[in-house]
Amino acid sequence: MMMPPTCFPALRNYVGRAMLLLTLLLLPGLAGAQSPGKYSLEGEWKGPLTVPGGSLPIQIIVTELASGNRFAVLNVAPQRINRIPTLVEQHGDTVVFFAEQVGCRFKGLRTAENQLVGTWSQPGYQAALTLSFVPPPAAPPKTFRFPPPYRVQEVTVRNEADQISLKGTLTIPAGAGPFPAVALLSDWGPQNQDGQYGAYKLLGGVADHLTRRGVAVLRLHDRGVEGSQGQSALASPEDRVRDAQAALAFLRTQELLDAGHLGLLGHGEGGNIALLAAARPLPPAFVVTLAAAGLPGIDVLSTQLGLGRPAAVADTLLHQLQRRQNAENVATQQKIEKMRASGANAAQIQIQEEQQYLRQKIEEKKRLDALAKQQRPLLELVRQNLTDELAQKLVANALRQSTPGLPDSAYANAATRLTTPWVRTYLHFYPQRELAQVQCPVLLVHGADDVVVNASANLSVLEKGLKGKAVEARRLEGLNHFFQAPITEWPLIDGQPSPVFASAALDVIRTWIQAQAPPVK
Repeated sequence: MMMPPTCFPALRNYVGRAMLLLTLLLLPGLAGAQSPGKYSLEGEWKGPLTVPGGSLPIQIIVTELASGNRFAVLNVAPQRINRIPTLVEQHGDTVVFFAEQVGCRFKGLRTAENQLVGTWSQPGYQAALTLSFVPPPAAPPKTFRFPPPYRVQEVTVRNEADQISLKGTLTIPAGAGPFPAVALLSDWGPQNQDGQYGAYKLLGGVADHLTRRGVAVLRLHDRGVEGSQGQSALASPEDRVRDAQAALAFLRTQELLDAGHLGLLGHGEGGNIALLAAARPLPPAFVVTLAAAGLPGIDVLSTQLGLGRPAAVADTLLHQLQRRQNAENVATQQKIEKMRASGANAAQIQIQEEQQYLRQKIEEKKRLDALAKQQRPLLELVRQNLTDELAQKLVANALRQSTPGLPDSAYANAATRLTTPWVRTYLHFYPQRELAQVQCPVLLVHGADDVVVNASANLSVLEKGLKGKAVEARRLEGLNHFFQAPITEWPLIDGQPSPVFASAALDVIRTWIQAQAPPVK
C-alpha cells in the first residue's frame, strides 16, 4: 500500500481526539451565520493525492443542511479511512476542508471548471491537490401521500412580552370537539416545528400520533427558524418559558379546544421549560417531559459527547456511540438466543441479562466520569470569566495544550461556540428550580439508553423534586435520547432501516394524556 511518510498519523489517535477536542453538544445552528456569497458545494469532490511511489484517491462528500450549515465526510479507501467528519469553510471562491480527527486539511480555489485547486497538508506532509466535482444524483420523484385524517392549520403565535411572532402548525382531530390539546417544545438549539434530526422528525411523529387519536397539537418553529422571529442562540430558558406561555395563550383562544385540558410536552430542554411554565401563573393543565435534565446545566454539558464541535461533527460522534451500543445489544441478544437453543432455563437467561445490564451501566458511568473530568474545567473557565474575550483566550489555550497540532482556527472556533449567550445561560441553569411550585400532573419519560441526558442521573432527581405532586416517572428500556428503539427494530423503507419514534413511548404518552383529559366520544 502506498503511503505518504506519516500516513495520516493522527488516525492512530482517532478516538482520543474525538473525546478530547471538547465541543458543544447538539446545538444545531450555533456555529454561526454563513458567509456572504455562499454557494452550494453539495456533491462529491475527489482527486488523486500525489505521494511517494504513487497516489491516493481523496474523496470528500458534502451535504447542505436545512439549517444552512454543511456536513462533510472524508474517505480515503486504501487507507481504510471512512466517513471521517470534516469541517467546511467557504470565503468567496476559497474553500477549506478540515478533518481534525485525522489532522488533514485542504485549502483550494474554485475554478470556472468547478474544480478546487489547492494544497493538501497534514503533519509532516504537504502536496498540491486538485479536487474535481461530481454532482449528487437527481432526487427521486416525490410519491403521492394521502392527506392526514385531521385538520391542519398554519398559524402565527404572538409572544407579546418579547414582541416576537412564532410560526407553526396546529393539528386538530376530526369531529366537533372540544378536544384536549398539547403544545410541543423542542430540545436545545434552533429546530423546526418537527424537532427534526436529519430525516427523523421527532416532534412531528408525536404530533401525528396524538392528533390521530383525539388530541390536538400545536408545534412551533423555534426562534429564527422558518419565519419565526428572534434568535435561538440568544434565547435563555426564561425567553423560552415566555414562548411556551404564548403557545398556551394561543390554544386558549381556539374554539374547538377544551380550555381546561391544555398541556405542554417538551423534549430535552423543552421538558425543563414546560416544568418552569407549570410553576408560573396560568399554568398548563398537565406536563409531559421527554429526557428532561434533572442535574444542573454545567453537569449536563460536561458529559456531552462532542463539546465545542460544530453540530454535524457532534451528531456524528453521538451516532457512532449509539451504533456501538446497538451492536453490543445485538450481540447480547444473539448470545441469549444461543443459550435458549442449547436448553438454558429462564433463571440462567435472566442472570445473563442482569450481568450484561450491570456491565453496561458500569461502562456508561466510566464514560461519563471521564468526559466530565476532561470537559468540566473548560466550562468552569467560561462560567468564572464574565468577558467573552478572556474566556475564549483561556479556553483556546486549554484546548491547544490538551490537543496540540491543530490549526489556530480550530481552537478559536471551539472557544467561540463555548461562550455563546445560550451556553453562558445554561451553565447557570438549575432544573430543580421552582419544581416545588408545580401543581399540575406530570409525566416524566426517559430512555434507559440515553447517552445525552443520562436517565439514572437525571430522572430520579426530577421525580424527587416533584414529590407530593401527581407525578409518574417512566424509564423505557432500549430507547435513546431521541426515543428510538435499537436499529434492529426500525421499519424498513426501500430496504433501509428508517428511524421512528418508538411505539412503546408513544403509547405511554398517549395513554397518560388521555387519562388526564379523556378524548371526545
